[in-house]
Amino acid sequence: MAIKPIRVGLIGAGGNMKSRHIPGFQNINGVSLAAVSNRSYASGKKIADEFGIQKACHDWMEIIEDETIDAVCIGTWPYMHETLTVSALDHGKHVLCEARMAMNSAEAHRMLKVSMEYPRQVAQIVPSPRTFAIDRTIIEMMGKGYIGDLISVDARVNTGSAFPKNDSPMHWRFSREFSGNNIMAMGILYEAMMRWVGTAKSVQALGQSVIKHRVGPDKSRLQMTIPDHVDCICEMEQGGTMRYSISSVLGHSPMSIECHIFGTEGTISVLEKHGGKLEVYAGKRKDKNIKRVNIPKSKQGFWRVEEEFINAIRGKEEVKLTDLTTATKYMEWTDAVTLSMRRGEKIYLPLADRD
Repeated sequence: MAIKPIRVGLIGAGGNMKSRHIPGFQNINGVSLAAVSNRSYASGKKIADEFGIQKACHDWMEIIEDETIDAVCIGTWPYMHETLTVSALDHGKHVLCEARMAMNSAEAHRMLKVSMEYPRQVAQIVPSPRTFAIDRTIIEMMGKGYIGDLISVDARVNTGSAFPKNDSPMHWRFSREFSGNNIMAMGILYEAMMRWVGTAKSVQALGQSVIKHRVGPDKSRLQMTIPDHVDCICEMEQGGTMRYSISSVLGHSPMSIECHIFGTEGTISVLEKHGGKLEVYAGKRKDKNIKRVNIPKSKQGFWRVEEEFINAIRGKEEVKLTDLTTATKYMEWTDAVTLSMRRGEKIYLPLADRD
């Protein structure tokens, strides 16, 4: 039986689009890249020529309104995700949207609601890939009761962290206009920890902008409203607590990522040295120390986002990484962190349950 061809339009062509999504789609039989729209026609044309995409468009509506295009891949910054996702779904297209899902949980809930109105169309959020190689192992260990009952998760994320520099250039991730309530890579490890230990039911957070101003493209002095250091305390739905710290301004931090999952019968630790790879260590109550867990390649996950998306369109599998319901949960947690910092109080989840 011949494979039904699928024509994909690309909206926003940044680093992830060029390094992952375009090659990923081009490696799938029966998939063609029909069009690309970027922030300017000239930049879109450059991408089209470089990667052999059929045409460049003057604006994203050309792709949305093109009835010959079956699916769109959204690679813009979060400020456009809701608008593009809802418009694409309304025009009968399948949607793969880059993470973070949206600017805030209100936008995420609207995206989820619209996606549920079109059950025959696939809607997927690009997952956090940082932990693909270790996810299956940790999930299996937790599922088999390796740690017993959860007591505490202690997580510190300092990827790329260094002593603060007050003349640091502005990046879109530090602009609330483009990022909304997303903070650094805060949601990325939380999404992974949702796979391991489930969701939080409350958040208390403190944040600070150690770098008070950054330098804009026009050399202007821009005030920072998104923090570069955050500390959170969470109560977990399954019981136990989580301490989560993320920073981009800590000099000589010992690890890029350090996450310890402490239980009544065992401990699982996830460690990543600066410039290294994630490693898993574990130990039971009877062990003197934790030891490194050897994870064979057969159990290591890998990037297959575009394949999963196309297979879902073709009815071969369901979206797991990441469906919109799951992504909305991490957006609610992200909002709860911001609300807690602003109000100086504990915020309960899910937010819809609050008075």
